[in-house]
Amino acid sequence: MNTRFAPLQKLRGRLRPPGDKSISHRAALVGAMASTPVRIRNYLDAADTGATLAAVRQLGAIVQWREAELVIRGGGLRNVQAPAGTIDVGNAGTLMRLLPGWLSFQQGCTFTLDGDESIRRRPIDRIATPLALMGASIEAREGRYPPFTIHGGGLRGIEYQLPVASAQVKSCVLLAGLTTESTTVIEPVPTRDHTERLLARAGAPIRRGGLDGAPRTTVGNAEELDLEPVDVPADLSSAAFLIAAGVLVPGSRLLLEGVGVNWTRAGFLRILERMGAIVLVDSEPQGSFAAQEPIAEIDVSHCALQGTEVGPDEVPLAIDELPLVALLGCFAEGETIVRGAQELRLKESDRIAAVAGGLRTLGGDIEDTPDGFVVRGTGGLAGGRLDARGDHRLALLGAVAGVASRDGVEVVGWEAVSISYPSFAEDLRRLAA
Repeated sequence: MNTRFAPLQKLRGRLRPPGDKSISHRAALVGAMASTPVRIRNYLDAADTGATLAAVRQLGAIVQWREAELVIRGGGLRNVQAPAGTIDVGNAGTLMRLLPGWLSFQQGCTFTLDGDESIRRRPIDRIATPLALMGASIEAREGRYPPFTIHGGGLRGIEYQLPVASAQVKSCVLLAGLTTESTTVIEPVPTRDHTERLLARAGAPIRRGGLDGAPRTTVGNAEELDLEPVDVPADLSSAAFLIAAGVLVPGSRLLLEGVGVNWTRAGFLRILERMGAIVLVDSEPQGSFAAQEPIAEIDVSHCALQGTEVGPDEVPLAIDELPLVALLGCFAEGETIVRGAQELRLKESDRIAAVAGGLRTLGGDIEDTPDGFVVRGTGGLAGGRLDARGDHRLALLGAVAGVASRDGVEVVGWEAVSISYPSFAEDLRRLAA
């Protein structure tokens, strides 16, 4: 499905973006692992998070929608029902990487995970390596690609240093560590910590240290988990597309409500501030840790932008928003450079190549590098046609480029937005009315 986004004169109004995708995935998984029913409010209703609900149902959890909240009744940490068939993760990379941590200690059970064509191109060796060190048995296609099979068994604790910063790999190892005496994950730089916060709220024995440097997170044996009701904040990664549109479209003023501003996710806001954007928000102090997710209102206004540099330490804190940094760089004065973002090549598409190629077709001056891109600001984009390549964030990028461009943008494959933000076009129309 192709959808055209025409230039807009202004965006005005208040809006609450959809629920956070990362937290929704994790809340459903921890909810299914809990011994008592868990209520989840503002759960993201999208294709990716729907795959997680389908997966926990296959594993024996009862999932019910009750008006505005989701209720999950799981069988507990160690009482998983072995599914009759393959667990289909769809396009959900978070589900593919987190779920094996739980499944790996289900003694005597075997689980096979598979997904769509995009998922089958995404390697799983980053989770298979630490799980194997813990004693898990995983068989994968060509040794590193889905479909793959997990044979559950007893695990031993390890101290594991992540070779590459990854919140998904960290989360997988921490979930696997819930039946060990002690398991520690050491990160090269901080990454999003939603799993740690949920486990702390659920009563898991978890300790954290080194939050301002190389964080260390340790979990131990948990007899059971008991998670209080979860209010999922609005997704900062989804809000980022509205923020970028508000910054780029002249005459705009937006107030985005209830947005999660966890400091391990707020790197995009700090990058915007350096570029001169007027985005007012009370965000969580860097290096802090609390079980509750912080939320805030984000006040956005149109303004002129300056180019900036984003280094490897910032990348994990803004990984999903880096395509937007490239788009903003097209409108900024001077150069915008991103380094250390090679992880983008392993997303739903090769996002480095796709973003650089897509923005060039719209009139941008951008070149991709092995680990990022260099953008030379030209004062804006002419417009044209952008192929989403089945990637929801590329589709959303094309929409924002369209409303800020001179001639508009036709997004090829707009249906990809169902993965994370199905109502984006409708929300944009409301703000433009």
